[in-house]
Amino acid sequence: MRTTQPPRIIWPVMYHQWSHMTFIHWRYPAALVQSLLPDGLTVEEFDGSAWVGLTPFLMENVRVPGTPALPWLSRFPETNVRTYVHDSQGRSGIWFLSLDAGRLPAVLGGRVGYRLPYHWSDMSLRVEEGRRSYRCRRRRPGPVGARCDADVELGAPLAEDELAHFLTARYLLFTVVASRLAHAKVGHRPWPLHHARLLQLDQGLVQAGGLTAPDHDPVLHASPGVRVGIGMWSWSRP
Repeated sequence: MRTTQPPRIIWPVMYHQWSHMTFIHWRYPAALVQSLLPDGLTVEEFDGSAWVGLTPFLMENVRVPGTPALPWLSRFPETNVRTYVHDSQGRSGIWFLSLDAGRLPAVLGGRVGYRLPYHWSDMSLRVEEGRRSYRCRRRRPGPVGARCDADVELGAPLAEDELAHFLTARYLLFTVVASRLAHAKVGHRPWPLHHARLLQLDQGLVQAGGLTAPDHDPVLHASPGVRVGIGMWSWSRP
């Protein structure tokens, strides 16, 4: 059964603040997305489709317990390409097709500590009244030049929405460590969501993650952000 309540993480190994988040989602055939998943994970569907998200945001106050956040190292833009899955135990979570970050130490830490497919990119975020502009150009590892340029206009707060809940109420991330499926808890309060409108989008990160280019308009949601605690990864039983 899908977990819809934030977990209690007794011993977080990392704290984050995820700010100025935009969720850009498209429908995809479930079989296509399933072909990109490791053994032990099954794509989850909503309304007969798998969903793939492009999620640009600002990472802030990144630190380990007991240490202060360092100004340069602890604040940088990030953009993820993700989909939604469950394991053989019925635990639901996120599978990342890619993660682009604007700080090389964060990229190396994510690759080494959690075996996540991080990429080092030139990135920026401009926040204005009611509007956000995200820019991303991938450096390495390739494909070099994969991009995400997005301008988004924020709208009114979002009332209860079943699709938005499916796409955002995710409190587990999956990874593969030493050829074995693993997971880590992600603890935060439910996202405060807003309507959003896409003003322009020029992106190749979804295609770089192994999918065909989206051929229809996306579904958008936005959030001012949440504070996050990350747990250590644990092996998932087959």
